Amino acid sequence: MFNRHKKNIRKELKHSAFNPQWILILQNNVKIYNKLPDELKHKLQGLINVFVHEKVFSGYNGIEITDEIKVTISAQACLLVLNKGDYLYPHLKNIYVYPGAFKSIQTKATGMLRTEEEIVRIGESWQRGQVILSWYHSKDGGLHETDGHNVVFHEFAHQLDDEDGAIDGTPILNSAENYASWSSIFTREYNQLREKIAKNRKTLIDYYGGESEGEFFAVVTELFFERPEIFKKSHPELYAELKGFYQLDPCEWL
Repeated sequence: MFNRHKKNIRKELKHSAFNPQWILILQNNVKIYNKLPDELKHKLQGLINVFVHEKVFSGYNGIEITDEIKVTISAQACLLVLNKGDYLYPHLKNIYVYPGAFKSIQTKATGMLRTEEEIVRIGESWQRGQVILSWYHSKDGGLHETDGHNVVFHEFAHQLDDEDGAIDGTPILNSAENYASWSSIFTREYNQLREKIAKNRKTLIDYYGGESEGEFFAVVTELFFERPEIFKKSHPELYAELKGFYQLDPCEWL
């Protein structure tokens, strides 16, 4: 009964009129929105309505959650799942927003020794249900849509990756054949990046992608949406895998 009720609410929200003030926020803060075909703009608006309704935004360190914050972050998160049917990060419940970069405790294990280190972050994705974001960097990512860096894309790619319970660079795919192709191409590309990093060679893919397979998937997701033409030219097979997964082709928007 609940699922049917939820489905009906989603359907109504997707087809509801979109707040004109929210359109201005998208046009001003999420520059990639202006490049979308009208069909995808309308679809994105519907998803934003649902996302804002279902997810809980909470502000920390004195920041007040406004429509600008909710719409700017929601738009970038929803773009990743624009063509994924009714999927809308089912395990995600909370988005915590800080004014800027925030401190986080990272635990490291070396053998039997465990140490804690305080580090500064602009975003974090916690397994099963929480994302933490710097508002300054979330807005900046939306404003500079061609630099290949977007913290919202990055952290929500982690949410997609974690859908099977592990942030390992392999999200849930459609078939065994998809997994075989994904594993082959992503493993090869990841290892090539690691080799280039070891040799201190220049790469299109940010060095941070060499930290782990999970970070690699998040980093190439940023490139896929923000620098699609050069990414497709430099890494055609990797681009094709992401195109199949996201069911979108950003090169068509340019």
